[in-house]
Amino acid sequence: MTLRLPIARFFNPAKRASLSLRLTQIGLVITVFFILLAVFAPLLQAIGWLQNPTEFLDNPPQHPPSWQHWFGTTQLGYDVFSRTIFGSQAAWQVLLLAVTLGLLVGVPLGMVSGYLGGWLDRALLFVMDTIYTLPGLLLSVTLAFVVGRGVLNAAIAISIAYIPQYYRVVRNQTVSVKTELFVEAAQAMGASTWRVLTRYLFLNVVQSVPVLFTLNAADAILVLAGLGFLGLGLPEETPEWGYDLKQALDGLSTGGIWWTTLFPGLAMTLMVTGLSLLGEGLSELINPLSNQDE
Repeated sequence: MTLRLPIARFFNPAKRASLSLRLTQIGLVITVFFILLAVFAPLLQAIGWLQNPTEFLDNPPQHPPSWQHWFGTTQLGYDVFSRTIFGSQAAWQVLLLAVTLGLLVGVPLGMVSGYLGGWLDRALLFVMDTIYTLPGLLLSVTLAFVVGRGVLNAAIAISIAYIPQYYRVVRNQTVSVKTELFVEAAQAMGASTWRVLTRYLFLNVVQSVPVLFTLNAADAILVLAGLGFLGLGLPEETPEWGYDLKQALDGLSTGGIWWTTLFPGLAMTLMVTGLSLLGEGLSELINPLSNQDE
C-alpha cells in the first residue's frame, strides 16, 4: 500500500515528472532493450538476421562497417554486430547469477547476525568487513584464478564481493526492526526464531535489496569485462565485451581499426548506464521521503 503512490507517479504520464524520474524511465527502457537483445539473439541467428558469433572463416578480416557487416569485422573476421548482440546474453547470464548468489548468501546471514547478536554477530561482522575492504575487481581476479573460466565460475568470482553489501544493509535493518513491538509480541507468544525471521522480519528488512541488486548488476558488468579483458572470464569462443575489447587493441594500435572497440564498449556503457539509472529510480520509489527535498 505504501508503494502505490510512488509507483503511480512513476507510470503516470499526465503528471509532470521530475528530472530523476525521467532519467529512471530512460534507464528502464535501456534495460528492457538489452533484455530483449539477450532473449531474441538466438532467434535472430536462426532466421538468418545474425551471423554465428563464433564463425569467422567466411568473413573478410578488419572489414569496416558496411551493409553486409553493420559493425564491421575483427582482425580474425568475426562479425562485430553479432558478437556485440550476443555479448548482452553473456552479460545477463553472469550478472544475474553473480548478484543472486550474493543476495542468497548475504541476506540470510545479515538477518541471523542482526537478530541473534552476540559472538556470532561479532564474528560475521569481522569477516564481512574484511571482505568489504578489499577492492571488488582484485578479489574477483584472485578467485577467477582459482575457479577458472565459465559462466558459473565467473559468477562465483564476482559474487563474493557483493555478499558483504547485502549483509551490512540487512543486518543494520534487522538490528533496528527487532526492537519493534510487533517482534517483541511475537517473541512473547513463543514464536520460534525461524518464524520471527521469516514472517515478521524478512519483509521489513529487505526494502533496499532491490536497489542494491540493480546497482550491483551494473557493477557486475564492469567486473566481468575486466575479467574478460584479463583473459579470466568466459571461454574464448564465448562472445563477451571485455574479451572482444582486449582482442581489438592490436587493430586499434596498428591502423585505426576503431569499430572493433567502439561498438562493444558502447554497448557495455549503455547497459551499465541503464541499470544505474534504474537503480536510482528504485531508490526514489522505495524511499520517497528521502527525495522530497529535491
